[in-house]
Order: sequence, then structure tokens, then C-alpha cells
Amino acid sequence: MKVRFYATFRELIGRKEIELNSSRTVGELIDYLAEHYNPEIKKQLLESPHAKEAGKAIDGMILVNGHNILHLKGLDTELKDDDEVHIFPPAGGG
Repeated sequence: MKVRFYATFRELIGRKEIELNSSRTVGELIDYLAEHYNPEIKKQLLESPHAKEAGKAIDGMILVNGHNILHLKGLDTELKDDDEVHIFPPAGGG
């Protein structure tokens, strides 16, 4: 599967895109990225105070084949080898 990163996540991972075949769910993908690239990505996506306050599974946005995982099975969304995943960091603004 192709995994593409945007904005600050490109800096954290050190790449714009990677290809993987090892993750079965979005949750496993995040664990893999934290272990093999940078643990900060997991902290920002799953452990931020904003995600917990808002009662959301993630802080940021993850799309699988163009569909937001919050409208699928969240972190349990299943992944296949031909999927395309886009990972966006939390958006700021006012």
C-alpha cells in the first residue's frame, strides 16, 4: 500500500510517501510508523489532548482510498496491499 504524508508529518517521517505491505489495520499502521520512523506521529494522532477532549479517535485526518476512517471503522479500518492512505496532521487556525 502507498502511504502519503502531509505538512508536518512529512518532516516527522522524513519522506513524502512510503510503500508498505505489513499493516492489516490503520491502528497497526500507526504503530508501525511510530516504531520504524518516529514515535511523535502516534503521539500527535492518538494521544493529543485535543483528540481526547473532542472524544475523537484521532487528531488529524486519515483517508483510506479517499474515505475518512472516522466514517469507516476508525483505527480498526482494514487495509489491503493496493490501498492508498493519506495522513494529515491536526489543522490549526482560529
